[in-house]
Amino acid sequence: MNKNHYCIIMAGGAGSRFWPMSRNARPKQFLDILGLGRTFIQMTYDRFSKIVPIENILIVTSEQYADLVKEQLPDILPDNILLEPYKRNTAPCIAYATYKLYDKNPDATVVVAPSDHFITGEENFCNTINCALEHASGSKNLFTIGIKPTRPDTNYGYIQINRQTNRIISGHSSYEVKTFTEKPNEELAKVFIETGEFFWNSGIFIWNLRAIKAELENHLPEVATLFAKGEGLYNTPQEKAFIAKVYDNSPSISIDYGVMEKTSRAWIFLSNFGWSDVGTWNSLYDRSVDKTPEGNFIKGSNILLRGVTNSIIWEKNPEKLLVVRGLDDFMVIDEKDVLLICPNDEKVLKDILAELAIEEQSQYL
Repeated sequence: MNKNHYCIIMAGGAGSRFWPMSRNARPKQFLDILGLGRTFIQMTYDRFSKIVPIENILIVTSEQYADLVKEQLPDILPDNILLEPYKRNTAPCIAYATYKLYDKNPDATVVVAPSDHFITGEENFCNTINCALEHASGSKNLFTIGIKPTRPDTNYGYIQINRQTNRIISGHSSYEVKTFTEKPNEELAKVFIETGEFFWNSGIFIWNLRAIKAELENHLPEVATLFAKGEGLYNTPQEKAFIAKVYDNSPSISIDYGVMEKTSRAWIFLSNFGWSDVGTWNSLYDRSVDKTPEGNFIKGSNILLRGVTNSIIWEKNPEKLLVVRGLDDFMVIDEKDVLLICPNDEKVLKDILAELAIEEQSQYL
């Protein structure tokens, strides 16, 4: 493994679209939703430990999740857990890790990845990331990984390639990025797929530190300037107090909107591995291969269904009998302190969460 290759895992999200299983106190990345014996963040760590030295894996997460990270990833070095005092989206998260790591190793090339995605075809995944890391180490460009779409999914961002810029790098196709589109409607998503020029945005990025610092300075100077003031404070006892002040003054903005959509140096590597962000109950339902003939996705051992179709039924308590009748395209999610019964619709779930916050029932969020 190359000692200058690093991985930054972003693990500060709330995972609210998987409520009531995912909660503020223990969000999706710390759960074994797929029943594979490892949580999402553990599987992400396992994956990247085959690509970079384990001492080169950094976790950026919220202060409130520090103990969860230490519990689930006991091999992570304490200094490699970067704690955010406030949620400020992905650009400040990446800037923090970039400037801290630059203070330690300015020659580093990094892969930045979410902590809660599901990957199949790990050998192909590792080959793609290794190829991108090697190429990015000597480039001023910023690279992302594109996923060939299998359906007009409206939950993903889409990246359009410039066909005329195709380069084959160690057997992998790469293209200059033409446009980014954030979560189109279904009609537009269908048009995108028909053109053959659009790929899902995986949210995985690869670049060397000098390249991303330059693009942060060019396109997000209000963020870059804040974190640049920490020179001499990173990797010292003064870092925590400095970061608290920086985050208090930092805008909340995504790296996609703040940098990737604006830079002229965005390139995409096309992937050949299986990928899903498993971001919603709907996406979990869609990727499930063990639905019943009635189209139901069922988790639980003591469930009786009659006239139920195309629904998600989730019961964690084997001592409780769950009886459901006469529902189509619904979610029935039974957690210890919350029973959710509603249409399998993301907007409905979002409205429920907003109502709970207004009604001062945040203990259930």
